[in-house]
Amino acid sequence: MEKATQDFLEIKDIKEGVTILKNNSIRGILMVSSINFALKSVDEQSAIIYAFQNFLNSLDFTCQIVIQSRNINITPYLDNIRALEQSQTNELLKTQTASYVEFIKELVKGENVMVKSFYVVIPYTPVEILGVGASIKELKDEDFQKCKIQLWQRMEFLATGLKRCDLNAVPLTTPELIELFWSTHHPNEAENGYYPEILPELLK
Repeated sequence: MEKATQDFLEIKDIKEGVTILKNNSIRGILMVSSINFALKSVDEQSAIIYAFQNFLNSLDFTCQIVIQSRNINITPYLDNIRALEQSQTNELLKTQTASYVEFIKELVKGENVMVKSFYVVIPYTPVEILGVGASIKELKDEDFQKCKIQLWQRMEFLATGLKRCDLNAVPLTTPELIELFWSTHHPNEAENGYYPEILPELLK
């Protein structure tokens, strides 16, 4: 009997911006901005390194830093520009738009256009709040809410610490988490801009 893909995933459910694993531990995910470190002055670089060192030393819980690289399909973008070109009534603008399309095509010729996304995964286990002897065979809604509050506190702490390093961090919502996990396991479809429809009851 063949197993479904879901059988190999650790994720049991996603709700209220929280990922619930099969062992009933939970995860929150922050999407983090980036900075061009090389363009900073020596003093600015030193300040960022010092702030990040202090941030790491302030943590009393584990977290995971994930960097995701993904190919970008620029064909839809070029199609939109071509459509704009056809709609231009000014011949000069029409010519400039056509030149821009050729410039972009030449710029990326023979190369993959990549985008990098940065995430911080924050864990929390029911045992931390319910006690070692607590049964976690099933995470009841009341227990989930208690754990969620503790998880959000950790996420806010992390976001504040990263802000001191000139990095902005925002928590992923339920639809964003679904899209992230789906695109991770369906990179080709995501590259072509296809994403599955998310049911209304999941948009919470």
